[in-house]
Amino acid sequence: MLTKEDKALLAEKGITEQQIEGQLKSFREGFPFLKLKAAASLDNGILAPSADECKQYVNVWNSYKNNEHKICKFVPASGAASRMFKNMFEFLGAEYNTPQTAFEKDFFTHLQDFAFYDDLNDACLANEGKSAGCLVKEGNYKAVVENMLETKGLNYGQLPKGLLKFHRYKEVARTPLEEHLVEAALYAAGNGVADIHFTVSREHKAMFENLVREKLSIYEAAYNVKYHVSFSEQKPSTDTVAATMNNEPFRVDGKLLFRPGGHGALIENLNDLDADVIFIKNIDNVVPDRLKNDTVVYKQVIAGVLVCYQQKAFDYLRLLDSGNYCHTDLEEIIRFVQQNLCCRHPEIKDFEDAELVIYLRKKLNRPMRVCGVVKNVGEPGGGPFLAYNTDGTISLQILESSQIDKENPEYVEMFNKGTHFNPVDIVCAVKNYKGEKFNLPDYVDHNTGFISYKSKNGMELKALELPGLWNGAMSDWSTIFVEVPLSTFNPVKTVNDLLREQHQ
Repeated sequence: MLTKEDKALLAEKGITEQQIEGQLKSFREGFPFLKLKAAASLDNGILAPSADECKQYVNVWNSYKNNEHKICKFVPASGAASRMFKNMFEFLGAEYNTPQTAFEKDFFTHLQDFAFYDDLNDACLANEGKSAGCLVKEGNYKAVVENMLETKGLNYGQLPKGLLKFHRYKEVARTPLEEHLVEAALYAAGNGVADIHFTVSREHKAMFENLVREKLSIYEAAYNVKYHVSFSEQKPSTDTVAATMNNEPFRVDGKLLFRPGGHGALIENLNDLDADVIFIKNIDNVVPDRLKNDTVVYKQVIAGVLVCYQQKAFDYLRLLDSGNYCHTDLEEIIRFVQQNLCCRHPEIKDFEDAELVIYLRKKLNRPMRVCGVVKNVGEPGGGPFLAYNTDGTISLQILESSQIDKENPEYVEMFNKGTHFNPVDIVCAVKNYKGEKFNLPDYVDHNTGFISYKSKNGMELKALELPGLWNGAMSDWSTIFVEVPLSTFNPVKTVNDLLREQHQ
């Protein structure tokens, strides 16, 4: 039962009572596992363009982007970097004072190789009266870590990844935000304008805005572009209610507890953008300039693939609109939907022409995305699969391990033997053939949420994550997978990842 205070809180957040009922029902019943057909592979759903084809796709993209189309780069950047420093927080709390684990030893051995070292050294001098190197020599390791993580120093334990110094150049060090500005200029700028949108948390928004104000003119001059930089936060209406272990609403001092709905909430932010084509890439997947070439080339390749496939879909939709088609035309469109968009209906042979037109129109007239996938080297990430949909079709989907029935040995084997995974390297087309925006929330599969277990004030609770942005939130999109080189994927999950050759 909802109290008067509950209803006031729901109204303030923009959440309906029906949504709460639906979320509690999800806690009670759980989410169904997806039915899989196969893992996508190079001979089954993943394109691997030749060198010549790549050049053609790059040319297609360069022609498109300078032809009055709106292009945007969308970067989820709201997460705090606390997980990135998990090992160093553990070192601070450990009973021992000198590095013991391989991770800790690696960190201190290569301390001067971090791009933020000069700032850390300054913090140590200000707070301890000694340089970071001197503190290490004296065995005062924890003072160095405190100055890196805590508010008296760099406060890196509480800042978002986007504001940390990742890469060192001759005169300066760059944050991921700045590397994304550079990338936007190199492949996502049209007619001299680079539009880039960051999703951030409210507490960090002012810091992002300050860094942009400080740096923008430098990059505009260096890359001869005009930037449009915008920010948004996850909407309160996408928060989800927490539940007790008995699936009742979880309360703190009598008030309902809400939690952020995960990155799937960002489908609302994506939906608010006015653009023809949107690139999506995580904040921490950046490299220094000397390694950007592969990233820039293959972003243009997958964007070129998107433009070509979208144009084909638009041509077919206009043909269906005209009424001037024959059964042979329908067969050609079926081949495109089945072979190029990898969307198949097991009973399509039994369809009458009128049914075929309705079916084909539905599959062609929806948002489209091209996802770069890299060869599987054991990194965590969603895998590309052919999965069954609620309408009986089989199509390409990006799945997380939580969506797969671990009791089904066939599915587990598919997941474990998958040849590729998705590093969140996506380019989207979000307008229809008449130039009208699709309403992206209409294409979410709400059966693909996820329940996790957390705690609050020492009490266990269940948390509900919305269908992931590149998983269930884009379930009913047309999806194309393209193999891209592993060199385009360089995430920073721990601070020591910055010591990898790709970030030096």
